[in-house]
Amino acid sequence: MLDGLAALYPDARCELHYETPFQLLVATMLSAQSTDAKVNQVTPELFRRYPDARAFAALTPEELAPHIQSIGLYRTKSKNIIETARILVERFGGEVPRDFDALVALPGVGRKTANVVLSTAFGLPAIAVDTHVFRVGRRLGLASGDTPERVEAELRQRIPMSEWAVTHHRLIWHGRRMCHARAPKCDRCPLWVDCPHGLKAARSGQKNQDPPVDNIGRVD
Repeated sequence: MLDGLAALYPDARCELHYETPFQLLVATMLSAQSTDAKVNQVTPELFRRYPDARAFAALTPEELAPHIQSIGLYRTKSKNIIETARILVERFGGEVPRDFDALVALPGVGRKTANVVLSTAFGLPAIAVDTHVFRVGRRLGLASGDTPERVEAELRQRIPMSEWAVTHHRLIWHGRRMCHARAPKCDRCPLWVDCPHGLKAARSGQKNQDPPVDNIGRVD
């Protein structure tokens, strides 16, 4: 299955636009309950005006909110991003720490966001379980847990550590391009012969029905 994903998505990578670890942190926080494409519409001008933690820390939530109001939960995100920036300035010299526990202690930063930053910005072994990784990992039979934390633990056990980060991106790309939450393209997927859901869909003759596996909504 991992070989199949690698063949399908040899260039899989993070699709958020950023230049620094801090900008990736902010972009990932903005992407909760939103899409990378929507975030990428907002961040070029946002990061031009406010390029680093010190610039964000000087803002109020009311000043930041108009720049991100096209993104879901923008008021809450404004508060969390500014408070996070202030903590980074006060405790870490304005830099993003390369430590999971330090990251998840920041306002609005959960396991997914922390793992995205660690793996993408710093090249550390981590698997971020968002709604795509949760859904696709279960459908492909790579995991069976009913929470993001359990799916993450299963993927960490079954996938070589050196492949954690890139597999995370490949699962996301597969979820966005083929293994959709509704009407997955099983009849066009070259992985279906090894995929429990694809085989079940083929046997039932209903390849495009959505299985009841994505029951957690979006994962922050």
